[in-house]
Amino acid sequence: MNREKLEVGELSSSLIHKEKPRDGVVHGFSGEEQDGIKTTSATTMVVLSTSVAVCGSYVFGTAIGYSSPAQTGITDDLGLSVAEYSFFGSILTIGAMIGAVMSGRLADYIGRKRTMGFSEIFCIIGWLLILFSKAALWLDFGRMLVGYGMGLLSYVVPVYIAEVTPKDIRGGFTSVHQLMICCGVSITYLIGAFATWRTLALIGTIPCLMQLLGLFLIPESPRWQAKIGKWKECEASLQCLRGNNADISNEASEIKDYTEQLQRLSESSVFDLFQKDYAWSLIVGVGLMVLQQFGGVNGIAFYASSIFISAGFSGSVGMIAMVVVQVPMTTLGVLLLDKSGRRPLLLVSAAGTCLGCCLVGLSFLLQDLQQWKEVTPILSLVGVLVYTGSFSLGMGGIPWVIMSEIFPINMKGSAGSLVTLVSWLGSWIISFAFNFLMKWSSTAKLVPETKGRTLEEIQASMNPVSLER
Repeated sequence: MNREKLEVGELSSSLIHKEKPRDGVVHGFSGEEQDGIKTTSATTMVVLSTSVAVCGSYVFGTAIGYSSPAQTGITDDLGLSVAEYSFFGSILTIGAMIGAVMSGRLADYIGRKRTMGFSEIFCIIGWLLILFSKAALWLDFGRMLVGYGMGLLSYVVPVYIAEVTPKDIRGGFTSVHQLMICCGVSITYLIGAFATWRTLALIGTIPCLMQLLGLFLIPESPRWQAKIGKWKECEASLQCLRGNNADISNEASEIKDYTEQLQRLSESSVFDLFQKDYAWSLIVGVGLMVLQQFGGVNGIAFYASSIFISAGFSGSVGMIAMVVVQVPMTTLGVLLLDKSGRRPLLLVSAAGTCLGCCLVGLSFLLQDLQQWKEVTPILSLVGVLVYTGSFSLGMGGIPWVIMSEIFPINMKGSAGSLVTLVSWLGSWIISFAFNFLMKWSSTAKLVPETKGRTLEEIQASMNPVSLER
């Protein structure tokens, strides 16, 4: 069926130039009036809705943080090799890629709340399989199911939060997603220093159950309800979120007008994303995820303990130090996001992660050269902490915040699936290859030392010729 094709610029323009009320007050949000302008404040329901949603983010964090403290216990108990444990660590991201492919369409079809509940069922089953596994097969299958749930959650949580929060506090609230991922990783590191890997798996089910129960207490996204034509339910959810006494007329009208105009666009598919109208949004969304993942964050998150041990530092002390840095820096990023803006934080964060990687690389180089042996463990610790703190400040959460903001509602499902898939594909590549790269260097393994050797010795070592005919 042919529908009227609207230019994106025309649609945006009609919303940007919307006439303000004559009294000078921007209605539609609960808050206090200052200098004739009504400022946004978070209602109890917005806080509760965000809190329930980010239980999924905490699940995300526990899954990422699990493999590092559990490595020694699992390899000893089940007799896994380096390759087998690398597969166990990375299969989480394979499951997440499958979830990512389905996440956008599923969230558009059954709603944001149901998608979160659906994902938690898979996470619970996965954790229980890990808990009771006696062989690598069931261990890997459980890890993949947890990953599938993560793939769904990594898309739907920031989108739900962005759709239920007022615009003036949306960035800060959406970045709580990254804060809770950080808390999940950090607390899992701490508990894992004292608990067995099976106990750690059992603890992983707790936030899953908390979110499942909490979903009964919060409203569905009013923007999703508007998208499927449930206008009464949309207004009821919006009133619940903004407070019983709030005037939601302007916000409800804006959502309705925007949704009606988008519905005049042709039905979207993933291939529509590659039209020039969406090129900027696509480059930004995909580009940020590529930079985030290929910066190596999941290599550090999955195998932090082995990094510190390889550098000659205590694994447990190093992970506790990471916790001490991660949580405050992520909290600082949340507080600064709506004040300093997204771009400045991204630039500072990217520069810091680059510096951290350089310091870690320098420490291992000096270790290979047998130089400054007393300094290299401390240098590696400082490098990892600089990297972790800088990543937590911006690169960890801001790409997800921007992803939830830059795509229109008619493209959000397809775009979200693609962007999330790219993120998890990068995560899989890094997490699977990292353990091997820690034990292998192309320069060290392939290039021979020729100093002080005759040409015949060099040739004999590189091109041996059998004397037997």
